[in-house]
Amino acid sequence: MSNIIKKTPKVYVMDNGRMTMDKNFMVSMHNPATIDEPNKPAEMIEFPIYTVLIDHPDGKVLFDTACSPNGMGENGRWPQELQKILHFTAEVNGQDCHLHSRLEEIGFDPRDIDYVVVSHLHLDHSGCLELFTNAKIIVHQNEFNAALSNYAQNKSADGFIWDDIDAWIKNDLTWRVVKGDEGDLDLLDGIKILNLGSGHSFGMLGLHIDLPDHGGLILASDAVYSAENYGPPARLPATIYDSIGYMKTIEKIKTLSHKTDSKVWFGHDGDQFNTLIKSTDGYYE
Repeated sequence: MSNIIKKTPKVYVMDNGRMTMDKNFMVSMHNPATIDEPNKPAEMIEFPIYTVLIDHPDGKVLFDTACSPNGMGENGRWPQELQKILHFTAEVNGQDCHLHSRLEEIGFDPRDIDYVVVSHLHLDHSGCLELFTNAKIIVHQNEFNAALSNYAQNKSADGFIWDDIDAWIKNDLTWRVVKGDEGDLDLLDGIKILNLGSGHSFGMLGLHIDLPDHGGLILASDAVYSAENYGPPARLPATIYDSIGYMKTIEKIKTLSHKTDSKVWFGHDGDQFNTLIKSTDGYYE
C-alpha cells in the first residue's frame, strides 16, 4: 500500500503598493494638542497595500484585491479630493505592484482564482474585483448593501468607489454574501472565514488559515489596522463605522489568536509587513 502524501497550501503575500495619509485616520488622536503645544502638526504616514493568495489543493483563494489600476490620475476613478487625502502608488523600488502583475509573477491568472474573500469593499481592498469573473466573491451582507446603496445614490462615499462598483456589475460577478448571524464559516480544509461584523466598516470578514509548518494565521485586514490599534490598550481609528463593534472584533481576534496559537496579520502595519516573506521571495506553507 502506498503512502498518501497530503498536499499543503502555499500562502503568498503580494505587495501591491503604498498609500500615504494622515496618521489620525489610522490611530485617532494619536498625538493630541496640549496647553503647552496647542498646534501640534499632523503626521503623514506611508503604509503597505497587500493581498494574500492561498494556493490550496482544493482551490485557489484570494484575500482582498488591493487598489484599481485606474484609481489615480486626472481621469481616475477616485474623486480628485480623495486622491489628495489617500495618495496611492503601485510602484515600489521600480517594481510594478499592481495585483495582476503580482499574480503573473507567481504563475497565476485572475481566471484561475476560485474564491475571493473580500474583507470589506473599500477602495484599497476591492479595487480589482472586476478581474475575477470565474471566482465566487465572498463578502459581508451589510458591506454589500452599503456599497450598492452608494452606487444607487450615484456617489463615491464611505470608502466605496462608484466606478469600481459599476465595473463589478458590468462584469457580472458571482457573489456569496455572509449574513450577520451566520458566524464563522469553513471554506476549505484548514481555511475558515471569520465573520467579524461591523467596526471599521459596515461588515468585515477575516480569514483563519492553518499551516502545518508555520502554525495558524489570522488575516485581520482593516478590522485591525496595525499593532498600535491592537494594543494593549486597543486604539480606535478615525475611519470607523461602529466603535463598539470595532473593540468587540479586537477581543474576538485576540481570543482566537490565543486559543489557536495564531499570528495576527494586520491590515496596514508597515513594520510587520517588512518582516513578512513576499511573493517575490517565496511563500508560507
